[in-house]
Amino acid sequence: MRYLILFLFSMVLSQTAQSQIYEIGGFAGGSNFIGDVGATNYISPNSPALGLILKWNRSPRHSWRVSIIYADLEGKDSKSDDPRRVERGYSFDTSLLEISAGMEFTFFDFNLHGNGNKSTPYLYTGITAAKHDNYFFSSTGRYTSEDTNSWAFGIPMVLGFKTTITNHIILGAEIGARYTFSDEIDGSVPDAEFRESLSFGNTNSNDWYVFSGFTLTYTFGKKPCYCNF
Repeated sequence: MRYLILFLFSMVLSQTAQSQIYEIGGFAGGSNFIGDVGATNYISPNSPALGLILKWNRSPRHSWRVSIIYADLEGKDSKSDDPRRVERGYSFDTSLLEISAGMEFTFFDFNLHGNGNKSTPYLYTGITAAKHDNYFFSSTGRYTSEDTNSWAFGIPMVLGFKTTITNHIILGAEIGARYTFSDEIDGSVPDAEFRESLSFGNTNSNDWYVFSGFTLTYTFGKKPCYCNF
């Protein structure tokens, strides 16, 4: 019985190894921040964002996806529609390195080994971890580094559309909001506890940031058998 189980397990692994197709490529676009400093527009890219993407297509309807994106985040009260923020006049400019992993779902079958052009909208979600430097605003309103960094974990909510350009090239466009479990990215809540008195804004609302841009990926791997999924 033990040898039968081992045999069946090896057969499953062998079949899985023959049914993989991968995508690797890049992301290029812009970023914008939604928090206690700057404008509150949901989609308003004002700084660059670049990254790498790897996908493992498990079926014509879903893929495992991993990405690394480096972005600049900027917020200026002077560009806000809130007159109180405009009068306050705070601003920040920081960098962020995001690692994301999760699953991408297509609205329609996206069988890359079929004939003709393939196009479909898609959704992506999972978990993100964003490394950022810590800052705070002094009593005079100066944006000051704490000389430390933190990881902000969050949930990506991405809506996109992708289409095949050639048999191996896929072009996509997507807008992805990231809800984080942190309120420190813009410096409105200092990381150091002894600076807690310098916190401001809505401390019950965490930070968001949005990536808007294009993906270009190259597909490779053996023709899959999707009958198992």
